[in-house]
Amino acid sequence: MEIIKNLSADGILNVALKGRLDTLTSQELLSNLVEIDQAKVVEFDFKDLEYISSAGLRAMLSYQKKLGGKEYIKIHNMNPIIANVFKVTGFQSLVTIC
Repeated sequence: MEIIKNLSADGILNVALKGRLDTLTSQELLSNLVEIDQAKVVEFDFKDLEYISSAGLRAMLSYQKKLGGKEYIKIHNMNPIIANVFKVTGFQSLVTIC
């Protein structure tokens, strides 16, 4: 998985994910986003994300808990397959889908 991130001066951490967010790569994501401690909001771009597993969903949940609510985690450009995973698992109510 490729992770492209940028922390803006106003505290928005933009994270673009490319590939698969599964058991192995979710650990990479969790250890790679050290900027989360400085972020007010994390905006994920899922445009190039092909797959998300339950481990990837847990990573999203951990960020949501760390920042204090669904309004602080925003997900953009979700493909229909991943959108369905969020719907079926109820994760659509735990993050903001843009």
